[in-house]
Amino acid sequence: MLKSEKKIILIVEDDPKNLKLFRDVLQFKGYITIEALNGQQGVALAKEHKPDLILMDIQLPVMDGIEATKIIKHDEVTKCITVVALTAYAMPGDKERMLAAGFDDYISKPVHIPEFLKKVTEYLDGKNKVQ
Repeated sequence: MLKSEKKIILIVEDDPKNLKLFRDVLQFKGYITIEALNGQQGVALAKEHKPDLILMDIQLPVMDGIEATKIIKHDEVTKCITVVALTAYAMPGDKERMLAAGFDDYISKPVHIPEFLKKVTEYLDGKNKVQ
């Protein structure tokens, strides 16, 4: 497990451009990032590193983000980690569906970088958990 005073964020994203954008923005702000390209890798990395925050895409190969989040939220080791759906699903009812599936919150893509960073900071400070 990584040990640091800096906050660790797990990004689970299969699109290389989105992954690079999120990683670059978060690292520029001083966060440590860990990356997974599918839900199965995301679950394994969450258990191994116990990040402070997980940003989870929904449409992923191998295991989708909803299934991965259910596993993370039902595991004693990882259930307290904030998991945020980071997805292109932006139709009415999608946010409610993601929250019902176990996500702590929902951010739609494409992201607005200043708002995205504000929300990430709030999640890490414990100020933006939707329950």
